[in-house]
Amino acid sequence: MLKRVIAVNSNCYHGYSIEEAIDSIAAAGFHYIELTATKGWTEHVFPDQSFEQLWSVKDRLAQKGLIPFALSGHCNLMDPARIPDFVSNIRLAAFFGCDYIVSSIGEAHLADQAVASNAEVAEHVKALVPELERYGLTLVLEVHGDHGSGKILKEIVDLIGSERVKVNYDTANAIFYGDVDLSADLDETMDQLGYVHLKDKGGAKNVWDFPALGKGWIDFPMIFDKLERAGNACPFSIEIEFTQAGAKDLAEIDQAVRDSAAYLKSKGFEL
Repeated sequence: MLKRVIAVNSNCYHGYSIEEAIDSIAAAGFHYIELTATKGWTEHVFPDQSFEQLWSVKDRLAQKGLIPFALSGHCNLMDPARIPDFVSNIRLAAFFGCDYIVSSIGEAHLADQAVASNAEVAEHVKALVPELERYGLTLVLEVHGDHGSGKILKEIVDLIGSERVKVNYDTANAIFYGDVDLSADLDETMDQLGYVHLKDKGGAKNVWDFPALGKGWIDFPMIFDKLERAGNACPFSIEIEFTQAGAKDLAEIDQAVRDSAAYLKSKGFEL
């Protein structure tokens, strides 16, 4: 089995502090974390936090043996007004020593509300490549919203034409937003797939229900097999978003993270 990074996205702990997230993720046996810096949603770390606060998070990560290898810095990359925010997130990712920064593209509309073509989207994202190169980061574009399949994102990433930009395949978003056949869509995406949000799906396809790994109906063994056969050792980051009501308490999140760890170990992975 290919050796790969297996992390937990701190967004699993939406509504709770970054300190609680760090302590719980480490206690579950993980060694990597995807930090979340999503404006107006989960601001576990954020560019406007004090230097002292950011250093305290960095120190706590080191104390708990967690490596912050990625930062989720979602911005609407099609909105020129948000690009400075995203550049700040790139710098924040560099501050924490991350290798990856994660974002969806956002609503792909032009000023007149016409839907932007893949080529226009690619030009917007390509403008960020010099900043990515400056800080040694890879941007992974998440399957989300208007860009609800890996196939669409692969077409955009191909047009960008930089090793600094890859696809982040969110296994549940591809169902929820894209209504794809996962097996076929993964095949279409594989050669530009650089990161995976492991997220399970419960309930109907269009229902917000994202439980612990192994508690829903996504065929993860199929996904793992395809990646192994392709020799694709991209990182995994676990994301658990529960139902729209959210987790009832911290203990429920902790249990879901432990359940996800146990599921991956049962499939032969080492955390």
